[in-house]
Amino acid sequence: MQNICDFDSLVQCLRSMPRRRRVAVACPGDTHTEYVIRRALEEQTADFLLVCGGPAAWDVEGLCAAHPGRAEIVAAQTPDEAARMAVESVREGRADVLMKGSINTDNLLRAVLDKEHGLLLPGSVMSHLTAIEAPDYPKLLFATDVAVIPRPTLEQFDAMVRHAVAVCRCLGIAAPRVALLHCTEKVSEKFPHTLSYMELERRAAAGAYGDAVLGGPMDVKTACDAESGLVKGISSPVAGQADVLVFPGIEAGNTFYKTMSLFGHARMAGMLCGTTAPVVLSSRADTGESKYASLALACVTAAMANKNGTGQ
Repeated sequence: MQNICDFDSLVQCLRSMPRRRRVAVACPGDTHTEYVIRRALEEQTADFLLVCGGPAAWDVEGLCAAHPGRAEIVAAQTPDEAARMAVESVREGRADVLMKGSINTDNLLRAVLDKEHGLLLPGSVMSHLTAIEAPDYPKLLFATDVAVIPRPTLEQFDAMVRHAVAVCRCLGIAAPRVALLHCTEKVSEKFPHTLSYMELERRAAAGAYGDAVLGGPMDVKTACDAESGLVKGISSPVAGQADVLVFPGIEAGNTFYKTMSLFGHARMAGMLCGTTAPVVLSSRADTGESKYASLALACVTAAMANKNGTGQ
């Protein structure tokens, strides 16, 4: 598979796939979700199961009537019931991807994390992965975790790396370069996550993540700017060429995400990983374009993971 280096290539990849993925949308009542659904139907990139748990700001029935067999409505009494029904459709194989509509994130996650009927297998770690198309970076840049894990433990860091590397491979990045972020290049007991980084690098050297390269601690500039690495005398193959940025905590990750979007004018996409199927969990403030890119990311990941027999 050719390396996907921007969102336009991601959408083109989705269009070229022999089978459209089916997306279960919990509470598709807002206009940004409408944009995603209409565009996907018009471009024939996805089909939909629309689980409505309340009033909508647009004509859901009319859209389904205009696309028979490709968009179906399922009625629920409440948002919580809609979340449960949408999750159930994915769990039972009637949909390939779960997507958040106007429902509150907590309500959807309650259904996703349900121990008996949810999408997280016992012992699995769920994390969030963001894809960033930055104007001055030559390829997609992935960031984790900006939304789910507050202060990662070693095993959570391990899962974050595994999830990110797996998604990179689904997008044609055969040997992902993973930067383990800190404000300096020093390992210190004052910053326990840097000790975890050393263990992650040891595991990588032992082959735990397959053909992937981990480097760190290093700052964001060193990870993404080759000249900075040269000036600092850092010889890591990750320096200046990072595919993945692993953040030490949600405060740093989320701040980076919002800053890149607002001031860096980056295009963003994101999804949950570690679940049995990708989950598009967009922020209420995300644009329709961002949500569509997130849908494309989730659908391509679902398709390639299924093709490779690796799961999500």
